Amino acid sequence: MSQKKIFLICVAISTVSLLLHHGGHLSWTMEAFHLSCPGLRSLPLWGLKPKHTNVAFLKTHKTASSTMQNLLFRFAERNNVTVALPVQACSHQFCYPRSFTPHFVHPHTIPPNIITSHMRFNKAELQRLMPNDTLYITILREPGSMFESLFSYYNQYCQSFKRVPNGSLEAFLEEPWRYYRPDEKDSMYARNTVTFDLGGDKDRPATDVTYAQTFLVEVERVFSLVMIAEYFDESLVLLRHLLNWDLDDILYVKLNMRTTNSKRSLTPGLSSKIRAWNSIDARLYDHFNASLWRQLSALGHACVAREVRLLRQAQERLMRSCFGGRMPLLRSAEQIKNKDLRPWKPSGKVDIVGYDLPVNLSRGFSSQAQELCLKLVMPEVQYTRVLLRSQLLRYRRSYQLRPPQQSRSPQQPIRTVLLRHPQGQRSQPTPAAPGPVSGTRSTSTTKPAEGAVDGTTKLRPKTSQNEAS
Repeated sequence: MSQKKIFLICVAISTVSLLLHHGGHLSWTMEAFHLSCPGLRSLPLWGLKPKHTNVAFLKTHKTASSTMQNLLFRFAERNNVTVALPVQACSHQFCYPRSFTPHFVHPHTIPPNIITSHMRFNKAELQRLMPNDTLYITILREPGSMFESLFSYYNQYCQSFKRVPNGSLEAFLEEPWRYYRPDEKDSMYARNTVTFDLGGDKDRPATDVTYAQTFLVEVERVFSLVMIAEYFDESLVLLRHLLNWDLDDILYVKLNMRTTNSKRSLTPGLSSKIRAWNSIDARLYDHFNASLWRQLSALGHACVAREVRLLRQAQERLMRSCFGGRMPLLRSAEQIKNKDLRPWKPSGKVDIVGYDLPVNLSRGFSSQAQELCLKLVMPEVQYTRVLLRSQLLRYRRSYQLRPPQQSRSPQQPIRTVLLRHPQGQRSQPTPAAPGPVSGTRSTSTTKPAEGAVDGTTKLRPKTSQNEAS
């Protein structure tokens, strides 16, 4: 047999193997290909280009970021990459609202590929931790609906909201400076929350247009993709093309949602007041919403629409397989029997819903399929604990297998010291760190949720009240 025929046979066998390997999402990809999606046309050897696995996702508040975090956690486990997770004293967040530092990262989750838990963004510190080719991503939400959600969610927790008579959003917006204290603990939930999360100055006056514009330009320079919550599926299409991921990698279930009764509709007047009070957040949203649609247009609206449709079809198939052939019913936290699936609530006045898997799920399901269904609907706090346990086991196994000269951890373990002052006593506020994105210092001082970091990590355990996304 000639060498040419042998070569063609090898190519045919390789092609068949590739198609069989990708059979679960072959039809999805080929349909998108037939629409001549620019992203797919640029991949002459589809399926052979490696996935990009180094990702820093800034998890902003009340923006569907818990859903995105769950997606990234599952991607990391499926592809055997490491997720940076907080030290125990920080709970499930990187000691938010303090400015991020690698001292907040559990040493056995270093070096990481992905980071996605709540933090206050600090570009310089993240660059010390993450690989050089890390892509930075975040998500924004329309300021009116986001602030209404913040006000409802943290109404009994954030003092700026708690002191408002009858928990009235209208009353707060009528005279915000009557209730808002910029230097107060948790004040970041009450004004320009996204700006604060991004490392900016939440209390910069609305008249300082130069600051807002400079801050916006820096955010655009740092972040490769800014997703928009109202167009979550379309944002995922852009994410998939940016990272060269598959359909399976972007499947999700909505998490950490309030019941319809907990939400309220906003009048145009209220929305305008919210935008005026959160002027930097509003400017960011308007800019990156327009930017998102320019990127979608460049990809091709027909291509995007087709990918969104195929994504939703795949999600429905997955949901039906996990929930006994039907779409799941949302349940209140009190109704969910499995404590590993019970979402945390900031107060009794907020109804958070989640999912409960069928009790007979194990019938006809492999253990791997059961685990997929479980983690698909697992809330943030529980999943963080599960992921940390699995990564600790992996770290210990790799540590035991290392040759003696390589047995030392790449970083010395961080010594965590719990402060011994009484429960009611609080440490004095310390000035907020300079805005890591903009390079300017916040005018507000934010009292740290834990102690100070100075060589050793001196932290106080977070209370359960902060275990919300």
